[in-house]
Amino acid sequence: MDVEKYLRICEQLGQAPDPAKMPLEVTAFPVEVQVAFFMFDLLPDRWDGMSGTYLGKDWSQSAHLFDLYKPDEEKIVLYFMKVYESRVMKHRIDEQERKRKAAERKSQQAGKNYTHNVQG
Repeated sequence: MDVEKYLRICEQLGQAPDPAKMPLEVTAFPVEVQVAFFMFDLLPDRWDGMSGTYLGKDWSQSAHLFDLYKPDEEKIVLYFMKVYESRVMKHRIDEQERKRKAAERKSQQAGKNYTHNVQG
């Protein structure tokens, strides 16, 4: 969610925006973190073809990106890229687990016959 969307939601709900809950803009971060976000987004994603599981980024192109963009603090940029990847991985794993549990609940209820509402 970006700041504009957050402000629209607050306006629609008639609530005052809370700076503590407001999403950060990319420009709020130091330059090295902004470069890390940028370069991380350029790396291709890896997915398992059978299960559709997100496997993370393909880091084989990272050396090329560092050669191409030549960030001032390569170690710091790489560190923040890896930190960001761990956050993305956790989010994707949590989301996949939530979907799996929802599908499991749905399949468990699909086999049940509820006759208490049937008039006969």
